[in-house]
Amino acid sequence: MTGPVLERLLADETQTARLGEDLALSLRAGDVLALKGDLGAGKSTLARALIRALADDANLDVPSPTFTLVQSYDTRIPVHHFDLYRLASAAELDELGFDEALTQGAALVEWPERAEDYLPKTTLSIELVQHGEGRLARLSGQGTAFDRAARSLAMRGFLENAGWGEARRRHFIGDASARSYEIVTLAGQEPRVLMNSPRLVLGPAVRDGKPYAVIAHTAQSVTAFVAIDRALRAGGVSVPQIHAEDQDQGFMLLEHLGSEGFLGKDGEPVAERYAAAAELLAMMHGRSWPQRLQAGPGSFHEVPPFDRDAMMIEADLLVDWYVPAISGGPPSDDLRSGYAREWNALFDRLQGSEYTLMLRDFHSPNIIWRDDRAGHDRLGVVDFQDALIGPSAYDVASLAMDARVTISPEIEKKTLDAYVAARHAAGAFDEASFLEAYAIMAAQRNSKILGIFVRLEKRDGKPYYLKHLPRIRDYLRRALSHPALASLREFYEAHGLLEERTL
Repeated sequence: MTGPVLERLLADETQTARLGEDLALSLRAGDVLALKGDLGAGKSTLARALIRALADDANLDVPSPTFTLVQSYDTRIPVHHFDLYRLASAAELDELGFDEALTQGAALVEWPERAEDYLPKTTLSIELVQHGEGRLARLSGQGTAFDRAARSLAMRGFLENAGWGEARRRHFIGDASARSYEIVTLAGQEPRVLMNSPRLVLGPAVRDGKPYAVIAHTAQSVTAFVAIDRALRAGGVSVPQIHAEDQDQGFMLLEHLGSEGFLGKDGEPVAERYAAAAELLAMMHGRSWPQRLQAGPGSFHEVPPFDRDAMMIEADLLVDWYVPAISGGPPSDDLRSGYAREWNALFDRLQGSEYTLMLRDFHSPNIIWRDDRAGHDRLGVVDFQDALIGPSAYDVASLAMDARVTISPEIEKKTLDAYVAARHAAGAFDEASFLEAYAIMAAQRNSKILGIFVRLEKRDGKPYYLKHLPRIRDYLRRALSHPALASLREFYEAHGLLEERTL
């Protein structure tokens, strides 16, 4: 097998187990990890630690598959542990269901040389050899599995430099982007969040020679997060303290604000929490925010504008992805031109709206509820690196029509009322202008999300986002009920864009 090679010295079993944990955090369905080494080299220790990390169970029984040939575990990513020592020929892998196992999860393979050429070329090889009193781990391979493993090991190096090298790592959450988060724990310390945010990979040019992310002003590195975090903290918003950072690699060690969200024990949204979040937005929208924010000594981030091109390319996601999914073919030129005409007329109406720092994804997954705090400090805010300078109404629409939670019209109204009341209490406030901008931004955002959720299924293989589509269509109907959007509503109805569909 050709490709890059990484080496790690493992002084004892603890460090061998820690390598297993690091590999577990990089594992994805379809990966094959080939474990090589003589008897007693530590393959079982490595495999056991990896499986226990995936299960988040330090005491999970992980027997050797020497006699069963394969042991399967229903962990965060299903993992199948193969021992091929007793295999008579590589063809017996078919009988063991090797290919089927990879469609369901990942595979750990001991004695992989017995498989001959059966293993995929993207297999990640981990060879353990004696090295003095300890062992040397040699990782080699090619493709995304190796790249992810290398990045996970780099994250361990980042933790070591931050004084957290012995921390236990566990998966916390991933999102629709390439970012991921872990909870790291160390004896005597409060848990922290390890953020993994690789530099954004720009896709192909889609309009005027520019990639989508450039037109939509998506943050390309963690520098944006650092700068906005500092500004929000200075402005009285509870955001994570940054304990350590490596902006070049995209790693950060953050304060863990908590895990409680906006849903009650019954799984229903708690109206009072949405109202409190609306009041936090009202406070933020009453402040002035600089467009040029400092991310470190001599390092600055210019907050981009939510300009017409960004609004339009987001709204176009409905035409690019949702329309083909419901119609079975590409949109007609008439539909595209009419869609653009309707939206540009509405964007014209936003020119007199209030613009401010717009966090862009201000909804329940990115807001932590802290019941032991008071005032605005009850709300911890995360995931704001894509912030823009845009209509203040956008974040209110993002909150009151939460894409991940079904918000009833009654709770939506209470959320809006809380925001409007707080703005009036703080001084002069043009409520009518705000409500019109709210409807326009809600329609734009939910049109975008219909397209994004279909794209996540069609392009990225994430079908679970489709379950949210009925909710998003309902939100879209609500937004289009505003008189200012009557023409757009007629256009959507004429083209069947509001009808219930099963994809």
